[in-house]
Amino acid sequence: MRLSRYFLPVLKETPAEAQIASHRLMLRAGMIRQQAAGIYSWLPLGYRVLRRIERIVHEEQSRAGHIPMLMPTLQPADLWRESGRYDDYGEEMLRIADRHGRDMLYGPTNEEMITDIFRAHVGSYRDLPLTLYHIQWKFRDEIRPRFGVMRGREFYMKDGYTFDLTEDDAKHAYNRHLVSYLRTYERMGLQAIPMKAEGGPIGGDYTHEFLVLAETGESEVFYDAEITDLTFGDREIDYDDHAQCAAVLEEFTSRYARTDDTHDEAVFHDRVPEARRRRSRGIEVGQIFYFGTKYSEPMGAVVTGPGGERVPVHMGSHGIGVSRLVGAIIEASHDERGIVWPEGVTPFHCGIVNLKQGDTEADSACARIYHALAGHGLEALYDDTEERAGAKFATQDLIGLPWRITVGPRGLKNGVVELTSRRTGESEEMSPEAAVARVAEIYAGR
Repeated sequence: MRLSRYFLPVLKETPAEAQIASHRLMLRAGMIRQQAAGIYSWLPLGYRVLRRIERIVHEEQSRAGHIPMLMPTLQPADLWRESGRYDDYGEEMLRIADRHGRDMLYGPTNEEMITDIFRAHVGSYRDLPLTLYHIQWKFRDEIRPRFGVMRGREFYMKDGYTFDLTEDDAKHAYNRHLVSYLRTYERMGLQAIPMKAEGGPIGGDYTHEFLVLAETGESEVFYDAEITDLTFGDREIDYDDHAQCAAVLEEFTSRYARTDDTHDEAVFHDRVPEARRRRSRGIEVGQIFYFGTKYSEPMGAVVTGPGGERVPVHMGSHGIGVSRLVGAIIEASHDERGIVWPEGVTPFHCGIVNLKQGDTEADSACARIYHALAGHGLEALYDDTEERAGAKFATQDLIGLPWRITVGPRGLKNGVVELTSRRTGESEEMSPEAAVARVAEIYAGR
């Protein structure tokens, strides 16, 4: 994409309402625009990041054998009355009525609707296990929306639902989701720690939140420092293997790690040596729940078991905050100059800066680099504007593309361009062909 033809409304000044780094940088980098309190338009640069995160989520859900679908944003209130949550959910639920006076709501989550779909189409244990998920906009009417997309009222979320015949099978589905989430977050350049949590309005006593450590996190967290040394890496897991999935859960949850809601100071001191005790803050980016028959019993989601008996299914709910992840990644990866995108979620793979737009040789070299990167399946943002070099570099640093190729007449006389890492700031001169090959090698297999 040529920057001269792109919509990138960067701001030089920080908006007064932005209190944390991700909100400040998303506004300055032209990623979002606030339309109402806690409600944002996603501008082209932000939308590209949102879609890259969504793609990773889809890929890892598919790898785990989960089936995508799509449910509507508006739901009939009667489903929530069946489960007993319509009145219990509180003022965060946006309740509305259609022109016929029917009570509706803008869905904050989808347990009731997916249970209704299940009971209409599944009647035998032979159709189990089953995991369905979707990625859809949600709405929760926060009393004080703040921190940009980190605590907005409208948000984009992956929520998945598991249906199993027995508790053991449902616990395996839970473990399977924990494994898939670890893979998902690491692909985004994040370390998200599973921590024992409370069920809240979703329900269930068996639940873990995934939190990214950050000073601006909304939750106080307590953990054993050893857990920060754990990585899932490139290991291959058979998602149908109960023992393998259970072993990963044991590995990542056996050490103490809890949010302030479930923290027990006595247990913390008893189980964790003083040198490894840590208190910090964390950003929640996902949560998994096992809640048994909480929804299936009152809503009649039952199947015929092996002996002909009718039994309610065991269910679980599993969510990832897709839009919230954009902010969480920025909180975890930025500096005083701007965003530092991990390669897995960057809006463009590489930036190209032409130091002398209009110079025949520089223009030609930039065009060749641009097309060569495209030939490797890589998308570059080519700054072909008439801005000064300093302004071009400032924009590149602000929007945070991981790699930048700088092209100028002086370097071209020696047959070289400059390849710069946004994360380290290190630059290296090399031929244009070598720079393209290096960037292609970095992204190979991603």
